Amino acid sequence: MNTKALNSFTIVAREDLTAPQIEEMFHLLAHHFEGVTAIQFTRDLAEKNWVILLRRAGQLVGFSTLLVYETSFEHEPVSVVYSGDTIVAPEAWGSSALARGWITAVNQLRERYPRGKYYWLLLTSGFRTYRFLPVFWREFFPRMDAVTPTTFERLRDHLATERFGDQYDATTGIVRFHQPQRLQGPLKHVPVGRTVDPHVAFFLAHNPGHAHGEELVCLTELCVDNLTAAGRRMSTPLTCESVCDHR
Repeated sequence: MNTKALNSFTIVAREDLTAPQIEEMFHLLAHHFEGVTAIQFTRDLAEKNWVILLRRAGQLVGFSTLLVYETSFEHEPVSVVYSGDTIVAPEAWGSSALARGWITAVNQLRERYPRGKYYWLLLTSGFRTYRFLPVFWREFFPRMDAVTPTTFERLRDHLATERFGDQYDATTGIVRFHQPQRLQGPLKHVPVGRTVDPHVAFFLAHNPGHAHGEELVCLTELCVDNLTAAGRRMSTPLTCESVCDHR
């Protein structure tokens, strides 16, 4: 059976989530992360405005929360997508549905936040999430094969300090939350052989505290020209139930 064909995604405004959907999300996250509490999850979710839900045969197998907002940097407007809680259960790792959903969502939401350049502010404590960047985006930072441009570094520091305050360390580009969430079980281990991937090796070297829930701050511009060939394929979803076009 082709399990990939069973995955589909839904883009939902956070205020339209039902209580059963929120409970599903909490249990999925708590099953794969240590340090997740209902109070913390509810508080974090309340700060977001969009959610991508990934289902297989009706069962929730992944989700990503998003805060999309406008701010300013050096007297210019900037639109930002900040990724919050994100998890994909191991049984859905072979699917591209969440990637399709994510790229589709940010493309649609751009119409709602049109001012200035459009950036993805990503925090990641897992190499699998970091690996999403080189697969789908041509230019992103930090990365193994290029020094972060000064302007990008200033923008990263500005956005991270604006959102995380003293939890952000500009010297390392790391956020250390007061109540971190840590991957548990097999997810917290780097499989044998994965460190030969230079992107994975770079991530591990630049976020040595990842197993303790420390988060590497990453930044990429969200525009069509910055998509890789794989990213362009993800821009045309095969299966999508989206509320973005109807609100």
